[in-house]
Amino acid sequence: MNIKDAKVLITGGNSGIGKATAKLLKEKGAQVVISGRNEATLRQTAKELDIDYLKADVTKESQVKQMVQEAKNKMNGLNVLINNAGYGYISKLVDIEADKFTDQFKTNILGAALCAKESAKHFVAQDYGNIINIGSTSSLKGSPTASPYVATKFALRGMTESWRNELRPHNIRVMQVNPSEVMTNFSDNRVDTNTNQKQYTEAEQQTKLRGEEIAHTIASLLEMDDRGFITEATVFATNPKV
Repeated sequence: MNIKDAKVLITGGNSGIGKATAKLLKEKGAQVVISGRNEATLRQTAKELDIDYLKADVTKESQVKQMVQEAKNKMNGLNVLINNAGYGYISKLVDIEADKFTDQFKTNILGAALCAKESAKHFVAQDYGNIINIGSTSSLKGSPTASPYVATKFALRGMTESWRNELRPHNIRVMQVNPSEVMTNFSDNRVDTNTNQKQYTEAEQQTKLRGEEIAHTIASLLEMDDRGFITEATVFATNPKV
């Protein structure tokens, strides 16, 4: 697609990958609306990037319906959803807390499904659209102590494949991006905010992935001519100095 024709809704757009993607797509000429739960950071990001924002909790269906409709109204259309809202709950199997496990599923899986559901209604009606789900390399393999998070990303990958098969007849491209570790404040969108933010060494800061690399990937997926699409893209740091 021509990015200048893109009308993009980005969930979890107030920081990290979402913010970097909003910035890049805006610079390329797209219309962009970001959403999230933290109005203070949303307002700050929206002002910095000169874009609109909508406060919404993706786990609440009524809020998602309103968010998608308002985004469409603000841009006089909608043709791209970037499902980026999510957070990581990491725990050993023997230490898993049921409420935290359930809360993460509500955001990472139910939230993504609700946003895709409402966006797809518009995309099907106009016989065109793009859905990009932000997955993880954790959707490709399991990791010790990470089963709650890994489970959500495996589930997201399965949903992505299902939506792709369902929506292709309607000229809708459904894609997934799988970043490896990205230096973002992953706790920004957490329900549980007790986890300390990881501190990266100077060497890691020079070599690990940033939100900008994922934003570049997303823009590249969208920019392919609409007759084709890349179903899935996995992004690793070249030499992360871990």
